[in-house]
Amino acid sequence: MMLNDFFKGLSSKTGSKPGHVIYVGEERTEKSNIEIIDYDGENYREFHAESVEQCFPYKESESRTWINLEGIHNVDVVEKLGLHFEIHPLTLEDIANTVLRPKIEETDKYTFISLKMLRLNGNSRIESEQVSIVFGSSFLISFQETDGDVFDPVRNRLKNTIPRVRFLGMDYLAYALIDSVVDGYFIVLEDISERLEELEDNLVQNPQKSDLEKIHGLKREMLYLRKTVKPLREVVLAFERIESPMIHDFTRMYIRDLYEHVMQVSDSVDTYREMVSGLLDIYLSSISNKMNEVMKVLTIIATIFIPLGFLAGVYGMNFNTESSVFNLPELDLKYGYPLFWLVSLLIGGGLFIYFKRKDWL
Repeated sequence: MMLNDFFKGLSSKTGSKPGHVIYVGEERTEKSNIEIIDYDGENYREFHAESVEQCFPYKESESRTWINLEGIHNVDVVEKLGLHFEIHPLTLEDIANTVLRPKIEETDKYTFISLKMLRLNGNSRIESEQVSIVFGSSFLISFQETDGDVFDPVRNRLKNTIPRVRFLGMDYLAYALIDSVVDGYFIVLEDISERLEELEDNLVQNPQKSDLEKIHGLKREMLYLRKTVKPLREVVLAFERIESPMIHDFTRMYIRDLYEHVMQVSDSVDTYREMVSGLLDIYLSSISNKMNEVMKVLTIIATIFIPLGFLAGVYGMNFNTESSVFNLPELDLKYGYPLFWLVSLLIGGGLFIYFKRKDWL
C-alpha cells in the first residue's frame, strides 16, 4: 500500500455488521501463500502449505509452529484459519482491515498485535504493509497483505540456532518479528535523513520549484510515519505489561529493549518533522534572497543610467545657438561629442567604484 492510498476502500465496511470479515485495501487477485515453520529444541521443518487445512494439525502440537499467511485479500482463507484456531471474528475483521491503527488485544487463548511494516521501493518511496500477529501458547500466525517481508533474519536464526531455547516461547518469536519490523523503520529514517540533507543543500545553493514538491512529499511521509510510530509505542508498552502466563520474564527484558528502539524511532520522526518544516522556511528565504540579489543588480544598473539618461535627454533637445550664448554653446565645440562620452563614462565609472566600496556589488 502506498501512503496516499491509506484510507482507500474504508467505505466498503459501511453498514456491515461487527465481526463480518471484509478486506479493506489495495485490490489484489494473486493466490494466497502459506508458509509453515515447525520447530522444537532440536528439530526444524519449513515448507509451503498447499491448502489452509494443512495448518490445522499444528494447533495442539507439542512443537512450536509459525504460520505465515501472505495474501489476506482472500478472506475465505483468513476465516478458515481463524475459525480453526479459535480467533474471534472481531479480530479477523481487524486483520482484513489494512488501514487499521496499530493495536494490541489480549484474550484467554491468544494475543493479537497489529502494526505497519515499512519498506523502500526502487524510487525511494515508502511502501506500507499491515502485519498482524496472533500467538498462543504453541502457535503464532502472521498475516501479511502480499509476499515479501523483513522476517528473513528471524527465519535464519530459527534455522541455524541450536538449541532453540529462546524460540520455544511464542512470545519471544512475536517479539523477534516486531523487532525486525522496527529495524526496517531505521532503514527508512536513514533514507529520509539523506534526502533531507541533500534537499537542504540544494535549497541553500540553488532553490528550484521542484524542491517545493519534494518538501511537501516529505511532509506527507513524516505525517504518516508519526501516525504509524506513535501508536506502536503504546502497543509495545502494553505488550511488555501484559499479565499472562504466555509472556515470560525472559522475554519482557527484550520487549523493554524493543520499546527503547521504538522511542528512538519516535524521537527521530519528531526531529525530522521539524526539519521538514524548517526546509520550507529555508526555501522561502532562499527565493527571497535570490530575488533581492536580482533587484539589487537592476537597481544599481538603473542608478548608473539615471544621470546618463539625464545628459542624453538634455543634449537630445533642439537648440538654437545663434539666438543666445546660453543655448548650449558646447554643441559648437569641435570635440563636443567625445567630451559628452567622456563625461558619461566618468559618471558611470565613478558610481560603479562608489557602489563597490560600499559593498553594494
